[in-house]
Amino acid sequence: MEKKITTLYILSIAAIIAFLGMQLYWLYGRYEYSLNEYQNRTEITVANALKEYDKARSNGSATEGDTVRVLSRFQMSHGKDSIGKQTRNVTVTTNVISGAKLLGIKEKRKLTSDEMKQLEKMVLDSLDMVDAKRATVDASNAPSDGIAWNAMKNFESEIQSPFTVEGIDSILRKHNLDAEISLILQDSLTWEPVTHRNSSLLSPAIKIITPYSELERKAVVIECGIPSSEVLRAMGLTLALAVILSIFLILCLVWQIKTIAKLTRLDKMRNSFITTMIHELKRPISTLKMCVSGIDNDKLMEDAQVRRELTGETRIALDNLSAYFSKLRDITFNTVEQIPLNITSFNLADLVNGAVKSIAVPNTRQVKFSHNIPDDLTISADRSHLSNIVINLVENAIKYSGDEVAVSIGAHASPGGIAITVADNGYGISPADRGKIFNRFYRGKASAGDIPGMGLGLTYVKLLVDAHGGEIAVESTPGKGSTFTIIMPQ
Repeated sequence: MEKKITTLYILSIAAIIAFLGMQLYWLYGRYEYSLNEYQNRTEITVANALKEYDKARSNGSATEGDTVRVLSRFQMSHGKDSIGKQTRNVTVTTNVISGAKLLGIKEKRKLTSDEMKQLEKMVLDSLDMVDAKRATVDASNAPSDGIAWNAMKNFESEIQSPFTVEGIDSILRKHNLDAEISLILQDSLTWEPVTHRNSSLLSPAIKIITPYSELERKAVVIECGIPSSEVLRAMGLTLALAVILSIFLILCLVWQIKTIAKLTRLDKMRNSFITTMIHELKRPISTLKMCVSGIDNDKLMEDAQVRRELTGETRIALDNLSAYFSKLRDITFNTVEQIPLNITSFNLADLVNGAVKSIAVPNTRQVKFSHNIPDDLTISADRSHLSNIVINLVENAIKYSGDEVAVSIGAHASPGGIAITVADNGYGISPADRGKIFNRFYRGKASAGDIPGMGLGLTYVKLLVDAHGGEIAVESTPGKGSTFTIIMPQ
């Protein structure tokens, strides 16, 4: 049975670990999917920002420069190389007017209408004053003619309104994107944007390299860091449901393990209780059998002293049996309210004296009793149950002590009722056992020794005290003794 329970423990723990592993794997996959979606949206936002910036540059609103495009010529030729492969060449010639240079204006500003008319007249009079820029590039590796034509237009836009970090940064910030931007000169011609994604769990990022003047190999690098909190927020509902479900299933498995452990412990306690009860009941029954055998002997019965001893032993054995069955009866009640109480008022000192006299002291022990109870102290309680409480505490004091036992019983009025104390000089109770001594069948270190008992005495005492609505507490020092304090409400 124990091997099966151990196997079940191992399987349950393995199931918890496997479930957590699968859940983490699934959550990581979900995180990667959400991160990919976030990066796609960022890539689209960057592409739209670049289009918006290109439109602003072509309209001349991106900068306040004084350069005006007057004429551009685009040429595209197709042919074949020596091995018959298709080739494509593009040539763009752009004539640029430097208005400030021609008019002798030193400050940076837009030209007035009069200055523009004067500039046009100067250009018409002499085209030699116009700067010409020309680029001829092998565009055979361009994906299409349209992209090649667009590259020539980008060359024109770059001359008319140069691409700047500040310009694209302002557009990106308008779209709530904070990015690191740099302009680079590439080693080879590139025609389309290239995206690099870093899917790191802690610091994901996306880097987009976009050519803005292909014929000059100029490109802009835009790198955006993606906060993990934003990705987690996007998958917030999924994450919350997964965490709640995981916690619920783990709690169920833990509850199952604890229930099995509790049932196993109860089964061991039951077996131990049955063994101990048989041992405890065997002693008074053996005594009764011996006494009955003696009573059946006529010669022994002729001796008055022997007869008195036999009847005394018989009475003690019957009292012990009655006490055992009383404990078992009261402990089987489900709640303390089910224990019948017969509340009367009586003298506490008389009850304690009677209880002490009824205790059978072992011949191997020297027990000294003392009590400090006022002779006129009256208490309201169930007399029989209170007597059993005192008897059980005194018997425990004697049982868990050395050969010379000192038991002191005291009582006094307190704010909560009447406080009754039972102190001894016995073995004491360790701090680890102190919180468990009132549990059923629990015996602490005593269970490992040769001290008989069923572990029900203190449970029985607490049950009766609770039935009265009272409280019980213990103070103990290992090796020096214990003091039990009972407060009975009045």
